Amino acid sequence: MWFLYILKCSDGKLYTGITTDVAKRLNRHNQKKASRYTRMRLPVELIYQETHPDKSTARKREMQIKKWSREKKLALIEKNQ
Repeated sequence: MWFLYILKCSDGKLYTGITTDVAKRLNRHNQKKASRYTRMRLPVELIYQETHPDKSTARKREMQIKKWSREKKLALIEKNQ
């Protein structure tokens, strides 16, 4: 099982990624061991996740969402809370 996730950074920016273990990945982000982008925007908070059956599907969804505007991402998050 793979997960797409969206984090909210301390500066309000959104970060989208994929992983097989959301809790472990979130912890690595907050320990400055994940992405260079989040390293300078700590702490980060998990605000959205969705499940995918495989890495390929999760990666395609990640690329789709990364192209969206901030407003569209926030609408997705709001709709699913």
